[in-house]
Amino acid sequence: MIRALVFALATSLLLVACSSGGSGKMADGAIYGTAMPPPDPTRAVVGAEEYRVGPMDILDISVYQAPDLTRVVQVDASGQIGMPLIGSVPVAGRTVTEIRTQIVDLLKNRYLKSPEVTVAVKEFASQKVTVDGAVGQPGVYPLVGKTTLVQSIAMARGVNREANQKKIAIFRVVNSQRMVAVFDLDQIRTGKMDDPQIYANDVVFVDRSGGKTLWRDVISAVPLIGMFVPIL
Repeated sequence: MIRALVFALATSLLLVACSSGGSGKMADGAIYGTAMPPPDPTRAVVGAEEYRVGPMDILDISVYQAPDLTRVVQVDASGQIGMPLIGSVPVAGRTVTEIRTQIVDLLKNRYLKSPEVTVAVKEFASQKVTVDGAVGQPGVYPLVGKTTLVQSIAMARGVNREANQKKIAIFRVVNSQRMVAVFDLDQIRTGKMDDPQIYANDVVFVDRSGGKTLWRDVISAVPLIGMFVPIL
């Protein structure tokens, strides 16, 4: 079943490769393509101040001189948190600044004259990247702020001895379409290629030298380094 799926993906990518125009090669020999686009807006991770809270994130909320209101809360599956006095507060899709303003307004209108509230994200549970393949410790890792491909691989304890550093794939959903792009880690490290940003729910796969993996045909079928293509 899995092999049939991989074969179908590889076939679709080969069709894209055959129909793509231009080699994408630059004078210095490095190969470039269209920059990998950001994912659907609800999936993107940006700086901590602009980060938009999601379900299962954990927030640290402090209300000055109101210990009964100060607490650590987890955003539920519906995107809300529960607070004493003010009840359920919808927070999903909002920044910590927006949440703080919202809580201040709710408290000020009902209970406290001039509430001083601070809100911080204690755990970015909804924003993760999967790093798999020839890395030291494959797994799912949290994204905090802006993270690049090299940084995501470092979180997984770097590439191992089996890694093919010229074939690093990023799988991403863009406009509800599954996409893949392949990057050359050696070119990134030497400055010949930009280090692409990683977003929430990306899957980073490091190919293995020699041997075979289920995703090798998919990765090999991508027509250009750094160019994204749709897959089934």
